[in-house]
Amino acid sequence: MSTETTGRPVAALSHGAALLVLEDGRTFTGRAYGARGATFGEIVFNTGMSGYQETLTDPSYHRQIVVMTAPHIGNTGVNDEDGESRRIWVSGYVVRDPARRASSWRADGPLDEALVDQGIVGISAIDTRALTRHLRNAGVMRAGIFSGDALTDRGEPRPVDDLVADVRAVPPMAGADLAGEVTTSETYVVEPCGEFAGAEPTATVVALDLGIKSMTPHRLAERGMRVHVVPSSIGIDEVLALEPDGVFFSNGPGDPAASTHEVDLLREVLDRRIPYFGICYGNQILGRALGFGTYKLAFGHRGINQPVMDLSTRRVEITSQNHGFAVDAPRGAETTAPYGDGRYGRVVVSHVGLNDDVVEGLRCLDIPAFSVQYHPEAAAGPHDAAYLFDRFLDLMTSGDGTGTTESSTGSAPSKEN
Repeated sequence: MSTETTGRPVAALSHGAALLVLEDGRTFTGRAYGARGATFGEIVFNTGMSGYQETLTDPSYHRQIVVMTAPHIGNTGVNDEDGESRRIWVSGYVVRDPARRASSWRADGPLDEALVDQGIVGISAIDTRALTRHLRNAGVMRAGIFSGDALTDRGEPRPVDDLVADVRAVPPMAGADLAGEVTTSETYVVEPCGEFAGAEPTATVVALDLGIKSMTPHRLAERGMRVHVVPSSIGIDEVLALEPDGVFFSNGPGDPAASTHEVDLLREVLDRRIPYFGICYGNQILGRALGFGTYKLAFGHRGINQPVMDLSTRRVEITSQNHGFAVDAPRGAETTAPYGDGRYGRVVVSHVGLNDDVVEGLRCLDIPAFSVQYHPEAAAGPHDAAYLFDRFLDLMTSGDGTGTTESSTGSAPSKEN
């Protein structure tokens, strides 16, 4: 286990060492893990005890250094089936005790080799508990990981103050418009699968890729939907040309306040009363389209163990989450959406986080639109929120024009529960 440094000179670090440098000047020494070099990003912590491959390949982590709070990472290796996108997206990776070898019949190779192959700079042997407590108290911030040649300049050790200056020169996450950096370059189609394979689609969905995970269109296709996954830059005419029964906005990285195109596009969808479902970033975009603000959380919610209450059923769900921003909407009674002098009618906060009362979902009462702040596709994560995909299908096929239709799995629990 490494120890924290306080202004310790880089020259004192041993061969194979790495240095984690925070924007506030705090530093931690450890061992190089994955690729060697320098990397920068917003440092965040993930509380999941499993699902590290899905985390690494989640585009929502673009430009972020991820700290795993679970102490032992890598024991199941990596495989060709569990990735949620075409590549690893994290900027850097921080773990305490990396597995010395992969131990799973599904493994195609070890985690550290995958990090090296994709150029992901990491650090191990860090006191991740102390680091996480610091980020909980001080808030997430910019950071850098340095190892190998990045610790020297012309053969001489680089002063820690210079490394801190490098970190502080990195653009902050606030104000970052990143969807265009992670979206698909062209439209592709996911056809109905499972019991619906080869059948006529139950609905046609246009899914805006803001950083979509591969399991999400798969969950829609499992329910018989034909899913057109489209680039984030698409316009309303292109959306309408696909004749959708519903529109879906995915998860993704960045500050929703910077996503003006996506907000404008969603308003075009809402104006036409096309049923809408958004998750994570898509929830924040709906909030802004309705006229609510968004704000940056101190340290966000990241992991597969986040408790959320569905206020319409009082059911508590354990959810998978990855977000650093939240919607600023009034909890409690229904309110009129602020944008456009009430053109979108009434809206309620449908879900709240039980750890901190953060808004975790919105439901429109006069137009067919709803959203949640978490990841119901359960990759990785629990299946508690799978009913939301059924709710979306019900919304597209019910024809009632509101977001109030409940699926059978979303009904209120009995008193015995």
